[in-house]
Amino acid sequence: MIGSIQQLTTSLAIATDAVAVVVIGLAVIEALIRTLMLNARRLWCKTPEADADELKEGPRLQLAQSLALGLEFLLAADIMRTAVAPSWHEIGQVAAIAALRTALNFFIQREIDSAQSRRTRSSRTDPSPDRRS
Repeated sequence: MIGSIQQLTTSLAIATDAVAVVVIGLAVIEALIRTLMLNARRLWCKTPEADADELKEGPRLQLAQSLALGLEFLLAADIMRTAVAPSWHEIGQVAAIAALRTALNFFIQREIDSAQSRRTRSSRTDPSPDRRS
């Protein structure tokens, strides 16, 4: 019974790791494509530099949000592993990894919040009607 619970927990942790890899991988591919498209549009349409910087922030923020989600999945997998970790050494390793991932997630979320507040402020102060936030 305990062996099957450990096996199930380990399988769920591996599946959760796989979900994290897919989320992060797809986000990187999407950010790359969006960045290439924005750079191409900027070159062909001669976008002003200030608008180009704002356009670049969109893919960067979306990537950051996906990284934060991926880190949450990885943290969940680490927590599952602690349920079946056979030694204090492995529990310590998982705890250190979880602490690093939590810290990374905190700073990513802080950057996302900061960028969103900048966008909100700039959309309130920008009188042009064609600008979208």
